Amino acid sequence: MRQFLIGNQAFDDSSPEFLPQLERAYEQKLRPLCPCRQPPVPMYIARMDGQFLIKRMPLSGRDHDPGCPSYEPPYELSGLGPLIGNAIQIDAATGAAVLKLDFSLSKRGNRSASASSSEPSETVRNDPKKLSLKAMLHYLWETGELTEWTALWAGRRGWGRVRSSLLNAARQMIVRGGPLSDILFVPEVFHQEDKEGISARRAAMLAGAQLTGPGPRKLMMTVGEVKEFSSARDGQKMLVRHLPFPFMLDEGAWKRLNARYETELELWRSNEGFHLIVIATFGISGAGIASVEEVALMVVNENWIPFETIHEQRLLERLSSLKRRSVKGLRFDLSRDQPIASVTLPEAKPAPIAMFIVPTKADEDYDVALNEMIAARAEMTPWIWRVADGEMPRLP
Repeated sequence: MRQFLIGNQAFDDSSPEFLPQLERAYEQKLRPLCPCRQPPVPMYIARMDGQFLIKRMPLSGRDHDPGCPSYEPPYELSGLGPLIGNAIQIDAATGAAVLKLDFSLSKRGNRSASASSSEPSETVRNDPKKLSLKAMLHYLWETGELTEWTALWAGRRGWGRVRSSLLNAARQMIVRGGPLSDILFVPEVFHQEDKEGISARRAAMLAGAQLTGPGPRKLMMTVGEVKEFSSARDGQKMLVRHLPFPFMLDEGAWKRLNARYETELELWRSNEGFHLIVIATFGISGAGIASVEEVALMVVNENWIPFETIHEQRLLERLSSLKRRSVKGLRFDLSRDQPIASVTLPEAKPAPIAMFIVPTKADEDYDVALNEMIAARAEMTPWIWRVADGEMPRLP
């Protein structure tokens, strides 16, 4: 049982009047408050799959008490830390995250498509002032709470739930002066009995990406699960699940995608239980062809939790059967030679646990940065797996 403050009243989330009150509060745009601390922490109401749920505000997880289900580990333990206050700025009045982007949402001329870098160190673009396309995907995943897992959710997270989480997260984000949700296209799960309704909603959403005349062409953003890549006359077709049409990639973009996301593609192809997530900016030509402008990839496991290496996946697999909540840390735009907390266990007692995986190629600078990160968060207990030393240590 959990209690929330709505208006001037306190409600238990198990009481019969809670859900009707939540629906009324959603319609009146009231913010529920979590009383885990004083003053209470503001939250918001999301509508997912026809249900009303209370969610934490962007970047507010650290404001909750560590014993509260809405508590989130410090963002300094991941690649999110350098972006806060720079590429990501929170509007104090609305709670919305105002984002500065390092990629374009319009196109002039016939510039060829590009693959967003998976390794910022290649071009020294580890710039905290703007979000890359890959970092945009990570922020959507984290804000949508798709980095979190507990065994109690087994069998309950499919693409429909992922989609709802992403769209709700996008409604809390502002880009170019408007809600990200206005330009973010996430395919609906296809159901034969609702074929015409899905087609109509898809056409209405994609109207914003249609070529309408001379001048710069507006682009939209899509997030989806890659079904397969296949050859086309001049490049590749990227098939996304639940869509009846492909996205086109020219040959140059396809070669760059394979070079920059070699690890992600290798991991995806190694196990049919893994999913490959794509984020891309795209436009639709006068002929109705959807073409990618910039693209980035991320591999996730069967529970839709992102991972970078097979060692991370092994740790996630071990943690997946636990009833305690785990939270996957994401790299955003940090290079791979910088440490992050791979996973945190916020509900561990007597203190939250930060889990680090040290790669075999880690050098002295990596160890110095890791020790500094651990020292800066003395309230968290570190767990370290040095891959070069052998098998995974015993879980805490």
